[in-house]
Amino acid sequence: MRIGIVGNYGNDNNGDEAILLSLVKQVTSTFNISTSQLTIFSNNPKQTAERYGVESYPLYYKKGNAVKTFIETFRQNKRVVKKLDLLIIGGGGILMDLYRREAPLYGSYAMMAKQSNTPYVIYGCGAGPLHTSLGKWFIRYMCKHAESVSVRDPESAELLRSIGVNEKVDVIGDPAFSLREDGASAKSDAPTKIGVTAVPYYNADYWPEGNPDLYRKYVEGMAKNLDKLASVQDVEVTFFATKFPQDANVTKDIQELMTEHAKTTIIDENLLPSKIMEVTEQQDIVIGTRLHSLILATCTETPVMAISYHHKVKDFMSLAELNRFSFPIDELHENDEYFLGAFNEMNADWKGTLQQTEQLSKRLYDEAMNGTVQFTNALNK
Repeated sequence: MRIGIVGNYGNDNNGDEAILLSLVKQVTSTFNISTSQLTIFSNNPKQTAERYGVESYPLYYKKGNAVKTFIETFRQNKRVVKKLDLLIIGGGGILMDLYRREAPLYGSYAMMAKQSNTPYVIYGCGAGPLHTSLGKWFIRYMCKHAESVSVRDPESAELLRSIGVNEKVDVIGDPAFSLREDGASAKSDAPTKIGVTAVPYYNADYWPEGNPDLYRKYVEGMAKNLDKLASVQDVEVTFFATKFPQDANVTKDIQELMTEHAKTTIIDENLLPSKIMEVTEQQDIVIGTRLHSLILATCTETPVMAISYHHKVKDFMSLAELNRFSFPIDELHENDEYFLGAFNEMNADWKGTLQQTEQLSKRLYDEAMNGTVQFTNALNK
């Protein structure tokens, strides 16, 4: 048996690597196979093959322009897809057209699978934004011919329905929740250790379209909110990154603006998912911008606040029933008491906060593990 996995992997985004690690564990456990029987299409095949003990091929073959790249990728990788017993397209927020390449790229794998009579599933993905006619067409095509379609939140399911996807769409949560393990370390008697992640919001070196004014307001808003929290409460702030070095560079900009910078530490390292979980487990609260900093913190039963830079972050907090602890990124500079207010509410019933987080962690783990039925059903059809 040979199972293929395609997504945004091998791109030094350790949120996506957390998803891949979870998929590798789920697939090998579900089918009782070794990692050598997995084929992963990756932005960095050598790294992926060595890290997970799998066979790996380039996610795409760049050839001058988008059309030539599409044709060459299709030609090269269709031969690989044809040899698979099952192709898993997912997880991650790949059902979108924000960067223009995603929908045609992942749609091409659906086409490869269909033409090769290889069953495929769309698994645990996030959907949106979707604005272009071409992007919507590819997503509808992918869903129409898949053996099953599952997404990580209700909002993604609703978006797919709104663009004309008529097939059944299951909500199974993010696959990375399956990384949860029993026996998380106990938290402090009162919250004192605060973990923080940042994202290069409208930074021209990373964002599709840079805007220095919006980036400056965001960094200032983060600094002011953290300063207010650290000046009123006896806390220590630890910055860490899930996308390195881009996120770490942002935290340096934030730290530089803080008056309470003596109470901060930056982990200036490329942390793999298991190491990120070690860091989040050591915190009492994580204030996360990146979605998978929130997910991995929840896996370690660490309470979270969120800075909502993308609808997927807001959707997760809604799924977790934590909307009151989710703050719009473009409003941070207008109110320096967002973090302090949320901290005070959590701290007022700290025992209850920890119990609720433990229950949430267990629930989302169960939902993620139940999603593996998508694999077996696809092969049994």
